[in-house]
Amino acid sequence: MSFEDMPVEVGVIYEGERVRKAQMYAEFGGPKVTEKFELCRAKTLDEIEDMKVIIEGPDISELEEGKSYPLGVIAEVSGEQIEEELEGVFERRLHEFNNYIQGWMHLNQRYDIWMRLSKDSFNKGLNTFQVVGTILMRLYKAELPIIEKIQMRFITDPEAIKPYYEEALQIYEARDARARALSDDDVEEFYGCVLCQSFAPSHCCVITPQRMALCGAISWFDARASARIDPKGPNFKIDKGEVIDAFKGEYEGANEALKEKSLGEVTRVFLHTMFELPHTSCGCFEAIAFYIPEVDGIALAHRDFRGPTVNGLAFSTMATSVGGGLQTEGFLGISIEYMRSPKFLQADGGWERIVWMPADVKERVKDGIPEELFDKIATDADTMSVDDLKGFLKEKQHPISERWAEEEAEEAIEAAAEEGAPMMPYPTSQPIQMSSMNIPLTGAGQDMITLTLKGVKIFAEKAIIKRTKGKKGK
Repeated sequence: MSFEDMPVEVGVIYEGERVRKAQMYAEFGGPKVTEKFELCRAKTLDEIEDMKVIIEGPDISELEEGKSYPLGVIAEVSGEQIEEELEGVFERRLHEFNNYIQGWMHLNQRYDIWMRLSKDSFNKGLNTFQVVGTILMRLYKAELPIIEKIQMRFITDPEAIKPYYEEALQIYEARDARARALSDDDVEEFYGCVLCQSFAPSHCCVITPQRMALCGAISWFDARASARIDPKGPNFKIDKGEVIDAFKGEYEGANEALKEKSLGEVTRVFLHTMFELPHTSCGCFEAIAFYIPEVDGIALAHRDFRGPTVNGLAFSTMATSVGGGLQTEGFLGISIEYMRSPKFLQADGGWERIVWMPADVKERVKDGIPEELFDKIATDADTMSVDDLKGFLKEKQHPISERWAEEEAEEAIEAAAEEGAPMMPYPTSQPIQMSSMNIPLTGAGQDMITLTLKGVKIFAEKAIIKRTKGKKGK
């Protein structure tokens, strides 16, 4: 496809290009702006005018350099094969197509979009949404032939965007609610997404009915529809194959797909835990789950949270540890919708392990948090330090405090043993020979374990035996 009449170049070579603040002419959306979104709507053929660009509010050339602005983007599409189920599929392609434009960076999705225009591209003539819209519409028609007509709408007026924004939030919620009715056990296939692989070469999202894509924009239904209409596109079917560990979420098919798409960088993944072999992350994840060893709990933070979180690190700082397709224990990129999933971090304790999160996200996913835990999870309104967090959790009798009691008891037993607990009177130069023995686990001798040894010779100066229910942090 030719773009010779456009002021800047267009192509996959620019996918993954970053526009840093020093290079930026203006930015749209992002963490400093509340009203920002992108949406796709299915229309009838007579409802829209093909290849028309509508701008509601000031155009790019009318904006002050170096500032952040609200932006709503609506792609209105029509065609005999176009149906509402495909809206989410077409919508997510905005991320890909925007990034084909030289000097025009696009991050995230839905209500989290963040775009930046470089000074170089602005000076070349990319100074109007007419150009941006025309390029996007040409790409849509070239990549998705079932689109017969397309119209682009850009809303920059701070007041005009508000009703559009509220409508978009309602549409997103309706899509997500449909996906919640389905379980991973109800289907024979999952789906993969490599839409963000230009930013994270070893990353591939595994999308299941109960684990939405990290970006929060592609449900199992969306991925299925995308794979059907565009078999060579970014979404593809993953046969579940053997269920290796249903609790942690390890599936033979997912492992094989990740190994192939990551070119061998990732060979195994657990879908429902942030330890051992956590799911990889791209750069578009909506939120981060992060482990706090001081309380043995898990905290959550979303992309729009400003400043340091309860552990003293900002979202952007932690994102460098989890993004780029890495498998980093204790850090996990997730979608906000995944917080509502019955399988949400189930191998780590689920909501009983969550100890802190921003107040606005807590209220937003209130329907997914067990009622008896809601008031026991701290927010930024309660505490912003790990020391204070521990006091809050103890006062609220959060379930995590029970883990502390168990660990303290185990540590006391170990300390007592190290300080001179009775040892067996065998000289260290001679082996211990016995068939079995009973060992008391408490001072009262109420709990016992039986140790059976056959054909074993033990040489040791000291042995400490303690009961362990699981590794700390797992």
